[in-house]
Amino acid sequence: MIRRNLILLLACLIGVGGLVGLGASRGIFDPPRSPGPGGDFVLVDQTGQTVSQDVLKGKWSAVFFGFTYCPDVCPTTMGVLGQAQALLGPRAKDFQVIFISVDPERDKPEALRAYLDNASFPKGTLGLTGTPEQVAVAARRYRVFFEKSGTGSDYLVNHSTATYLMDPKGRFAKVLPFGIGPEEVALQISQAMQ
Repeated sequence: MIRRNLILLLACLIGVGGLVGLGASRGIFDPPRSPGPGGDFVLVDQTGQTVSQDVLKGKWSAVFFGFTYCPDVCPTTMGVLGQAQALLGPRAKDFQVIFISVDPERDKPEALRAYLDNASFPKGTLGLTGTPEQVAVAARRYRVFFEKSGTGSDYLVNHSTATYLMDPKGRFAKVLPFGIGPEEVALQISQAMQ
């Protein structure tokens, strides 16, 4: 009787151990993750080259969705990022800005190139655009809202205003909210880099 109970107990322990091992191999016991904004995309840069989310790898990236005809939020954000880049000092070599257009109808590569050629904007900013479908995919991945407002050639595009800081592996690190100054942006980027 005791031998039978020991064999039964041993069989149960082996079964439980197997289930624990299987669960661990499938990540069941891993802490829950909130992946945040970001993910796969394929777009075209301001030189006409096709790029993917791999452009985020190797540097800290501030990803901002906007459009070149934007009268206020976009130039303000880009100006703040340009000042923050300068405040990063030597760390700026490990930082880049990605500007993704939510207006692919007007923002062709040459329009992005001209727009980003602004001395107050971050140096080396990568401007991205694509087909309406490609832009919509990228916006969904980053949880960005945008919609065309108005008709004719002077329409605007309502859009989210946050900038997403991504780590050198292309993973979401934090939101840089609209309205904070360049010193605070540089501080938050520097703290994330540590």
